[in-house]
Amino acid sequence: MLRGLRSPLWPLVLLLLLLLPPPGTWGHGSRARPREGAEEAGSAGSWPAFQGLRERLRAAGALCRRYWALFSCRVWPDGCRQDEEAPARPLGLEADLRVRLHGQHLARELVLTAARGYLELPRPDKALALSFHGWSGTGKNFVARMLAENLYRDGLRSDCVKVFIATLHFPHHKYVDLYQEQLASQIRKTQEHCHQTLFILDEAEKLHPGLLEALRPHLEHQAPENPRAKSPRTIFLFLSNLGGNIINEVVLNLLKAGWSREEIGMEHLEPQLQAEIVESTDSGFGHSCLVKENLIDFFIPFLPLEYRHVRLCARDAFLSQEFLYTEEALDEVAKMMVYVPKEEQLFSSQGCKSISQRINYFLP
Repeated sequence: MLRGLRSPLWPLVLLLLLLLPPPGTWGHGSRARPREGAEEAGSAGSWPAFQGLRERLRAAGALCRRYWALFSCRVWPDGCRQDEEAPARPLGLEADLRVRLHGQHLARELVLTAARGYLELPRPDKALALSFHGWSGTGKNFVARMLAENLYRDGLRSDCVKVFIATLHFPHHKYVDLYQEQLASQIRKTQEHCHQTLFILDEAEKLHPGLLEALRPHLEHQAPENPRAKSPRTIFLFLSNLGGNIINEVVLNLLKAGWSREEIGMEHLEPQLQAEIVESTDSGFGHSCLVKENLIDFFIPFLPLEYRHVRLCARDAFLSQEFLYTEEALDEVAKMMVYVPKEEQLFSSQGCKSISQRINYFLP
């Protein structure tokens, strides 16, 4: 029998330590701030001022919650929760998408609308399936990570989140039968363990048709076994470079015709994107049952990123590392990227990929 049981105080001490600025910054004020009126930073002008504090709070909060979960499981095992689910945070997702995702107004609106609508359904009869399309470095994995962070306390590390990369997890087509069994088993076990699950399939255009077929039962409409019971929720994210070229072509033509980037809507991109996916001969994704039977709920285009967006990514990379930066440094990082097409040099060929590595050249 335990007597006088109290939760230890060290998590609180750890929280306070995490909130303190690094020793090297004591007495030197806050980090450098981007110039006022910086492009696309108007709505997030206060972000640099508290991003570091917010990240420390998030890390400290996650650590304390994790510690308390482990501690309480040891003391009260009967009441121990077996999953890593946290309450959905649509407002947190909205803020993250608005502030941290650059140049993707369509993806921001579509992902938020789809996720919020699905999570508000009392008894969903189908998994939510979103297919992200665009060039590498435009934010597909970044958005997937933000969604995981706002659905689960441990983000991508949660036991309720599974990430599959086609060339890593399913590299050999001759083993497709084995992969089908492994994939189906992983999905089933995760759904048994968690009421709310998230499955991310990267390089979806490289998935074998047999693996896509194995996903059909998990994406079809399901009749609830108990209409009064709370239905499980599952979200599938398919990340693909497929359709990136047609997205870039449409955007380039509209910009050259005098349209502003923010005026580009789904009506300009959706027909061409879906046609490109279905007609592609380099991938079986567009010919799969998932596409032909309309089991994908939204095809979400990620637009090519411009110079101004790369600067914002560089700014965020400096801030995330708690490093000082100058406007000249942001320009230097942005100029390191290769821009296409050859004549206009408008879009970064790598998006914001490798930005975090490139800022190392400017560290003291």
